[in-house]
Amino acid sequence: MTAIPLQPPRRLVEFTLDGEPVRVPEGGTVLDACRAAGKDVPTLCEGDTLKPKNACRVCVVEVEGARTLAPACSRRAEPGMEVRTDTERTRHSRRLVLELLASSVDLSTTPRAAAWLKEYEAKPDRFGPDAARLNEEPRVDNELYVRDYDKCILCYKCVDACGEQWQNSFAISVVGRGFDARIAVEHDAPLTDSACVYCGNCVEVCPTGALSFKSEFDMRAAGTWDEAAQTETTTVCAYCGVGCNLTLHVQDNEIVKVTSPHDSPVTHGNLCIKGRFGYQHVQNRD
Repeated sequence: MTAIPLQPPRRLVEFTLDGEPVRVPEGGTVLDACRAAGKDVPTLCEGDTLKPKNACRVCVVEVEGARTLAPACSRRAEPGMEVRTDTERTRHSRRLVLELLASSVDLSTTPRAAAWLKEYEAKPDRFGPDAARLNEEPRVDNELYVRDYDKCILCYKCVDACGEQWQNSFAISVVGRGFDARIAVEHDAPLTDSACVYCGNCVEVCPTGALSFKSEFDMRAAGTWDEAAQTETTTVCAYCGVGCNLTLHVQDNEIVKVTSPHDSPVTHGNLCIKGRFGYQHVQNRD
């Protein structure tokens, strides 16, 4: 067995966060410092297994001497910098971004979105009933997962997970411009005619429910989906010898979906089609 060489320790970077001194490892971000300090900075497009895209702009903070607000998810910590997370300027920016998103996108299945709208006193209704919305029916073209573009905020996380950052399938990308922009496969064909390998890693990173398990979609439609009643059990996938970790989400003694721990050194949250979707044999004796 080959030993993994120890990495040299990273130096700590010290700066001021809301008037208090904080330290993060060199290369860390302002968002890392905020989380370590217990500060609740909202974010949608940031993911702990992907490089930040700075797409949603909900996590912006004020950096002393900077002309514009900076996205905390990608702004590297620098020695001596002064950062403020809860000024009138940052709150105004977050409020506007949340209003624009909620007026054009269905955020009903976005975790914490309702709480953020209330916290920042966002009023998306002020744009009126004619605010541009996609108003497209969910695409149910396979038995594994559903695409609901009415919930998509174009955070690009699914594109990165499908592309060079994880799966390298490159089955999806952003097409169109402005309000016509959307995530699509080549020629906007059905998913079954694309290069998709159904690993579901795009579903894993989607922050809004625009991508969801077919099982979850059906249960939500039937009014039976209840996350509060679900238990989570982490185990090891039995399909091959790689040793991928699975987290089984169980409701009423039935597996309703499968995810993978993001801190797993084997999978980092990623799975193949068998690991993520091939759980029916556990509960189907036929």
